[in-house]
Amino acid sequence: MKLKWTTMLAVLLCASLFLAACSGGSGGAGTEEGKENAAANEAASAEELFNPVGEYPIAKEQMTLKMFAPQSAAIENLETNEFTKFVEEKTNIKIKWDVVPEGAIEEKKQLMMASGDYPEVILAGNFSKADQMKYGQQGVFVPLNDLIEKYAPNIKQAMTDIPYLKDAMTTPDGNIYTIPKVNECYHCTYASKMWVNQTWLDKLGIKMPETTEEFYQMLKAFKEKDPNGNGTADEVPLTTAGKKEMWGGGLDAYLMNAFIYNDATTYMYMDNGGIKFSPNQEAWREGLRFINKLYAEGLIDKASFTQNADAVKQIGNKPDNVMGAVSTALISYVYNPNDLTPRHKEYVTVPPLKGPNGVQLTGYFVGAGNGQFAITNKATPEQQIAAIRFADYLYTEEATVYTSLGKEGDGWRKAKEGEKTADGKPARFKQTPKPGVSQVQNGTWQELGIMKMTNELRDSFAVPDDMFAEDGYGLRLRNESKKYEPFAKPEMAFPADVFIAAEDASLVAQLQTSISDYVESNMAQFITGSKSLDKDWDAYVKGFNGLQLPKYLEIYGNAINK
Repeated sequence: MKLKWTTMLAVLLCASLFLAACSGGSGGAGTEEGKENAAANEAASAEELFNPVGEYPIAKEQMTLKMFAPQSAAIENLETNEFTKFVEEKTNIKIKWDVVPEGAIEEKKQLMMASGDYPEVILAGNFSKADQMKYGQQGVFVPLNDLIEKYAPNIKQAMTDIPYLKDAMTTPDGNIYTIPKVNECYHCTYASKMWVNQTWLDKLGIKMPETTEEFYQMLKAFKEKDPNGNGTADEVPLTTAGKKEMWGGGLDAYLMNAFIYNDATTYMYMDNGGIKFSPNQEAWREGLRFINKLYAEGLIDKASFTQNADAVKQIGNKPDNVMGAVSTALISYVYNPNDLTPRHKEYVTVPPLKGPNGVQLTGYFVGAGNGQFAITNKATPEQQIAAIRFADYLYTEEATVYTSLGKEGDGWRKAKEGEKTADGKPARFKQTPKPGVSQVQNGTWQELGIMKMTNELRDSFAVPDDMFAEDGYGLRLRNESKKYEPFAKPEMAFPADVFIAAEDASLVAQLQTSISDYVESNMAQFITGSKSLDKDWDAYVKGFNGLQLPKYLEIYGNAINK
């Protein structure tokens, strides 16, 4: 028996040595070639779960992806949303939502990324160029280049068709880590708007203000002369919400451009090829003096620094109208522009004001901007394929129109013969908003995440003769934006799609947050008077040195001039 076992062990040993010899140099599991073969086999196995690229549904059997996104107060519930249901059925990919209130996205996002508690997909992350580099280099974001090449023909085509898009997506290390929202529109270019109650102007016999002094006098009249006629001094001359809560919000976005160029985001601008920073200049202090004067005299809503967009909506929708002016890109933050809230028709935009030194500017915004969609290292190979193909669908015309306006026959229809665009060309589509629809809806994502809304697509919709009609809001924004175009200086605008050097990515990401927070917090203190523009200004300016502002500007200067 002992001899028999010895013989069997010898045979097994010889066999194992033979197999090892055969596998040596031929892609064994421990070799680089073996690892590549294993990865290729894994990818091939993952591909078997999907229908061919371009065919729907994407997944042969339902898959689930967890996605992070902000929850807008204007969307009832992302989980039960009609577009969510539609896109889940279209793709056979179930979304497990990880949502955060819209106003808290930046804080939640930073905490989530730092803790490592993030999902497989970031649907709408609003990642700066510095953040894209930072999380890409850390391996948190999966490089998308090969995934786009193999599985995303719509995104790939967009990178060819839209001149700025490929550069806006591609980091200095050659990788693409996020996909931006393409949202080209005339009114987006001029987002720093001020809306004012024309009915009140007419009642008080006030002409549209052209200077900061006339604007001040207008707000005083709103406060003191009872323009809503209810016999009570309940008017709120000027209100807004924070920039994180309301596009174009903040007291500086519109008003500061009468003193110095301000995009209200980067706070930088171009000057003869060099970069200038607005918040540490004397002209910025003079702008703060003006806004402080408005605040001190009770002409600005004291909640403007802390309230969200929903609070502004509540102010505007009180039984007696109390809102004189609101700083925001869109009046639709306050009123749904339909007959359910006809009060929206009372508001028009104030053209850029001329300041005491003759400055009269407006913010100018072009390019793809921040990255929205990202796939994280939590995603398995099959989830990566599912995610990039899901993103690719969102770049289709079908998805773009649905996420913006709703389904065909509900929010829009195909244009009829004779219906024209704003440029007088034959239209392709016609909006069909439902009369009396409330501001909180559950039919669309309201352009959440990514889409491909090009100027060509946006301008293919028919417009009505009346910009106050149910489907005239787009025409109205276009017309209002024309007031701002003459005061734009594109050459001053800080480039939206600049990537800094890879070795500087982490530092810039940190500095960007600390500098922005410093500007915002001190702005609030100077405007409310808790800090003195005379006694505390020099210390405030010196504080930027401690935040490495010179280094920050140097890094961006090198990136622009490379």
